[in-house]
Amino acid sequence: MIPWDELSSVFLDMDGTLLDLHFDNHFWLSHVPQRYAEMHGISHEAAQVELGPRYDRVAGAMNWYCVDYWSRELQLDILRLKEEVAHLIAVHPHVVDFLEAVRRSGKRLVLVTNAHHKSLALKMERTRLQGYFDAVISAHDIGVPKEDLTFWQQLQTREHFDPAATLLVDDSLPVLRSAEKYGIKHLLAVMQPDTRQADKDTGGFAAIRDFRDILPGV
Repeated sequence: MIPWDELSSVFLDMDGTLLDLHFDNHFWLSHVPQRYAEMHGISHEAAQVELGPRYDRVAGAMNWYCVDYWSRELQLDILRLKEEVAHLIAVHPHVVDFLEAVRRSGKRLVLVTNAHHKSLALKMERTRLQGYFDAVISAHDIGVPKEDLTFWQQLQTREHFDPAATLLVDDSLPVLRSAEKYGIKHLLAVMQPDTRQADKDTGGFAAIRDFRDILPGV
């Protein structure tokens, strides 16, 4: 599936790609509404109804990914709430095997995420994955999310990568489309970002179920 001899860079998303998206889905759809309901003296269901449109208004924008924005917006300590359910942070199967194999192959390995620095630090602390990467780039370093073509243009000034010799694995279709528009040649979606949910529509992109399927040298 992957022409490894043609690649010089491997870009990997974090949430839903390397990590099980169940943590994030549970956090935003259940845990935050629960704490919001407790604060306002309303039902969990009423909190979900109230928060849904507020989520939708910023979906795909920088504020959606910003811990500080949501702490101000909801008057909740979002990082502390994440820590309350941090035991749910989990690495997808065979991710470590894949990272080790890519390292051995000599490709430049870069984590490219929309996650806010506070979320990123929590997840790296829990998973111990950071040491596998040559670089870790948050969209908050650049100022625009990966869904924006400008992200890839700005990333180019930092990484100086060859789009034709780069692989991106990401569970977000808008991100994959943005990367495709920029010219990144090798793109893979993720079939099951959240292991508690059914396979997702990968929008015509080639997709993987398990990183074992694309191990270099296999």
